[in-house]
Amino acid sequence: MNDHAADLVRVLGQAHLDASPIAARTAQIHADVLSKSTYLDGPNFTRIHTADLEFLFDAYDNTFFGGRIRGAIGDAALGFTLSRRMTRAGGQTRRYRDQQTGVLHYEIGVATSLLFGCFQGDDHRPIVASGIVCRDRLDALQRVMEHEITHLVEFLAWGESSCARPRFCSITRDFFGHTENTHGLITPSERAVVKFGITPGMKVRFRFEGVEHTGIVNRINKRATVLVEDPRGARYSSGKRYAKFYVPVQNLEPAE
Repeated sequence: MNDHAADLVRVLGQAHLDASPIAARTAQIHADVLSKSTYLDGPNFTRIHTADLEFLFDAYDNTFFGGRIRGAIGDAALGFTLSRRMTRAGGQTRRYRDQQTGVLHYEIGVATSLLFGCFQGDDHRPIVASGIVCRDRLDALQRVMEHEITHLVEFLAWGESSCARPRFCSITRDFFGHTENTHGLITPSERAVVKFGITPGMKVRFRFEGVEHTGIVNRINKRATVLVEDPRGARYSSGKRYAKFYVPVQNLEPAE
């Protein structure tokens, strides 16, 4: 452990912020991101860039950790990604070593599909992330970033991270006021159930290229994956063969 990482561990063990300073700091970060971003067009932004994630990360590092996270990263690389494919997790933090250069990499990814799937005006419940009610999309992004930053500081300080363990929970509580360690955003599966009554395992009908098909909903991400029996399709564990269709949930209707 280098000196910067040891300093980070010391801060992690000593800090315990009350609700008021946490709220003041996160509100200031919220305002700074909106005022300085060239991509975000409002609290319920309709576009975002990885530069926004990096700015948000540095704002948290400077505000809550005095820049110690960047110091602990040292010569390692830190990158940021936006993912439309993540539909269950709000974010992901990875730690890996480049096989060619030997450089250690850290990467924070955020699920845009979940962010843009909320605050659309037809949400059926309050949007809660990490146990905190979010007023807008940027609020939710901040909760996701706080969660992922905690994964990163655990990697830097102890070489491993798990949001199921007490240490992670204490860090998110003491620094960010989190009462839960799940994102709580509306997933495509939840929206499909509430808005359209479609659930995995349900028998459904849909039209594709003018032909009506009947199949079983296998899973729901941005679209529903529907399996239709087809002798030319791939064989599944049931012994049956199915063709796979990716169908917008609003184009499905229950077949029974």
